[in-house]
Amino acid sequence: MTSPQPSSRTVVVHDGPKLLAEAVAARLIVRLTDAQAERGVAAVVLTGGRIAAQIYAAVRDNPARDAVDWSRVDFWWGDERFLPSGDPDRNETQARDAFLAALPVDPARVRPMPASDGPHGSDAAAAAASYAAAIAGAHFDVVLLGVGEDGHVASVFPGHPVGADPRPVADVHDSPKPPPVRITLTVPTLNTAAEVWLLASGAGKADAVREALSSVSGAPGAADAAGVLPAARVHGRARTLWLVDTGALPGGV
Repeated sequence: MTSPQPSSRTVVVHDGPKLLAEAVAARLIVRLTDAQAERGVAAVVLTGGRIAAQIYAAVRDNPARDAVDWSRVDFWWGDERFLPSGDPDRNETQARDAFLAALPVDPARVRPMPASDGPHGSDAAAAAASYAAAIAGAHFDVVLLGVGEDGHVASVFPGHPVGADPRPVADVHDSPKPPPVRITLTVPTLNTAAEVWLLASGAGKADAVREALSSVSGAPGAADAAGVLPAARVHGRARTLWLVDTGALPGGV
């Protein structure tokens, strides 16, 4: 898989997590509506975390949500904790509870990553391979990525071998954050999206945001070897947005 050239990065700062969540939700509704106008369908890659849950709830509660034909939206996931289906720590469970259950989605278009009690059992590598087959040829209009305090995105962690994994989808073992076994889209796959939106809220993310925005992203494998944070290595083909609140970017970059 070839890596497209990075798009320019735009940083948008909102005054606190509530406004950030509401603004991202409104932006997402517009982006999905535009994609459907262009292609007839839309596709979004979901993320997990506290700010993501707030964004999903804001989408659910936004009166403009009905501008989207939710039955023609494909939902994918950027990473997942390899836990049993329905486990509250799974990103899938969070998204279903926060907004998918309240939207008129087509269940066939909701495509979560396999669970540890799924057809592949505890074989995370087989589960990752099956998701790679599922996304083959998929178009991603927007990828949502929460930025971790260490600068990780999805389950691509700084210094971890997954950062240089050439596969479209990788099984992650010995994750520095529990649980230790995960499945993730890799950097080359994330970088195929039309737009990548990086989300950060709170002072705990400020150092990672500053470092990532001050980095120059290079080739996927080489950049990780050079110590560039994963958050600095992802980019959309058309647009890369950093959507943060004042806590995560108190002094600017």
